[in-house]
Amino acid sequence: MIRSRRRGGRHHRNDTAELNITAFMNLMVILVPFLLITAVFSRLAILELNLPGSSNEPVDPQEQVFQLEVIVRKDKIEVGDRNQGLLGVYPNSSDGYDYDALRTKLSELKKRYPKKSDASILLEQDIAYDTLVQVMDAVRVAEAIEDQAVVRSDLFPDISIGDAPVMTGGG
Repeated sequence: MIRSRRRGGRHHRNDTAELNITAFMNLMVILVPFLLITAVFSRLAILELNLPGSSNEPVDPQEQVFQLEVIVRKDKIEVGDRNQGLLGVYPNSSDGYDYDALRTKLSELKKRYPKKSDASILLEQDIAYDTLVQVMDAVRVAEAIEDQAVVRSDLFPDISIGDAPVMTGGG
């Protein structure tokens, strides 16, 4: 007779070990709200721009309306009407472009044409991106100080961008 012997008198258990995820759950409880709070600060600011239309078509003089163009050249900024021509030229100073004179002229034009909301910014080649942004800011919004507070008003918020016409001759 063969008897089976138990070795050492031990009983083998086939129980599975429990996974303790309490520490992981505590981490998630803290991490998820933190990530949600910081996600609010990552926003994108988008400006919608339009391309200027073709100016090759003849226009009846009775239908001509004011079309504001701000032309940024390497040595000056020109403000004009596509139909009437130049309204102002602002050469660079030793500090760079004269954004204050540009803002003043645009504020005057807004008083003359209060319903006008669109403008075209035309750039020469190799104009710095920072210059474009500052010109766009000057065209979009005017800032004035009233009662020790800065008051902002819209000038021409609907902006189109394009290439400046090439200067010919000595001008």
